[in-house]
Amino acid sequence: MKFLKTTYRTLSGTKKVIEIPNKKNTQWVIYKDDIPTYYVDFYALEIESNAMMNSLVLCTKTSLNEVLKCINKKNNVNLSVPKISRLGYKKKLKSEPIELNLGPLPEEWLSYSLSDLSNVSMT
Repeated sequence: MKFLKTTYRTLSGTKKVIEIPNKKNTQWVIYKDDIPTYYVDFYALEIESNAMMNSLVLCTKTSLNEVLKCINKKNNVNLSVPKISRLGYKKKLKSEPIELNLGPLPEEWLSYSLSDLSNVSMT
């Protein structure tokens, strides 16, 4: 799949991020240990883990970050969505196309009850 490798300058330095061209609000690149590893599209329901994420995020109106916190806690992993700048200042330096084969999130990470989400504390 084609992505964009974009370099930004922020107040804390230069940051490279993998982005989705023509991104929709339901598409995400999920990083594992700060490496782009998974691709999620809540409306690509033919993939079971995407359907499960659709249910967990859209149907329950839970944020993606809350769901990732719960997955991280239950499975002892470090999943995140990259944030370019904490203070909002960013300047795009360059962007280049890149071909990556990012898979869906493992289904076993998503097979927990929705009540587990209520135990995740917001920080």
